[in-house]
Amino acid sequence: MKIPHHLTDKFAKYTVLVCAASSVIILAAITVFIVLQGMPTFQKVGVFDFLFGTEWRPTYDKYGILAMIVGSTAVTIGALAQAIPLGIACAILLAEVAPNRIRSFLRPAVELLVGIPSVIYGLIGMVLIVPAVRHIGGSGFSILAACLVLTAMVLPTIISISEDSIRAVPHAYKEGALALGATRWQTISRVLLPSARSGIIASIVLGMGRAVGETMAMIMVIGNAIAFPKSPLDPARTLTGNIAVEINYATGTHESALFATGIVLLIFIIVLNTITTVVLRRGIQKHAEHLT
Repeated sequence: MKIPHHLTDKFAKYTVLVCAASSVIILAAITVFIVLQGMPTFQKVGVFDFLFGTEWRPTYDKYGILAMIVGSTAVTIGALAQAIPLGIACAILLAEVAPNRIRSFLRPAVELLVGIPSVIYGLIGMVLIVPAVRHIGGSGFSILAACLVLTAMVLPTIISISEDSIRAVPHAYKEGALALGATRWQTISRVLLPSARSGIIASIVLGMGRAVGETMAMIMVIGNAIAFPKSPLDPARTLTGNIAVEINYATGTHESALFATGIVLLIFIIVLNTITTVVLRRGIQKHAEHLT
C-alpha cells in the first residue's frame, strides 16, 4: 500500500519539529542546571568577589577566579595572535594561489586536523613543545606552550571557514578588478578579502570560542598553577582547566563555585555566538545588496 504524499510530508515535518524542540529543551535544561548549581556561590561569596578575587583556596572558603580569567584571556589572545595571520594566509593560498594538485592535498589535511582529539594535541605539546620552551626558561609548562598548542588547534577552523568565504565571493568581482588593471595581489587584498570580511570575522570568532572552551590540551601543557602569570614563560590555569581538575573531589560550596565558573564560561560562549550571528547576518545583507 502506497502512503499518500501529504502524510509523508506531515510525518517529516513533525519529526523535524520534535528533533529541533528536543535540542532546544536539552540546551535549556543544561543552562538551568548550571545556573541553579552555581547561584549559591554568587549569593555566598558575591559576584564582585568571585569575579575579581585573587585567591582560590577552597579549604579556606576563598573563591576568586580572576587569576584563571587572566590565564584564559592570555592563552586565547596569544593563540589568536598567531592563528589569525597564519590562518588567513593559508586560506588565501588554498583559495587563490595554490595549484589544484597542491590544493587537493592540503585541503583534506586541514580538514583532518579538525577531527584530531584535543588530548593528542596535548600529548604532542608535552613531548615536543614543552621541552623546547624549557630551553628558553622556566619549567616549560607555561602560557607560551599553551598558546602554541592552541594555535594548532584553532588554525583548521579559521582556515576552513575563511577559505569558503573567499571562494563564495562572486567571480565577477575578481574578473572586474583584473580587467581594470589590478595585479593579482591587489585583487586579493583589496577586492576578495574585503568582500569575504564577514566570513573571515566569523571564523575568528568561532576559533576564539574553541580557544576559550579548550580543556584537556591546556591541562596537559599550561602547568595548572593558580597564580597570576607575570610572563609567557610562567604557568597558569584556565577556567575550563580549573573545572576539570577539581570537579572530581569538590563538594558543597567548592562544587557550587565550579558550576559558577561554568556560568562565566556560558556567558562568554553566548556573547561569542551573538557576535557570530550578527556578523553573518550583516555579511548576508551586504551580499544581497551587491546582487541587487
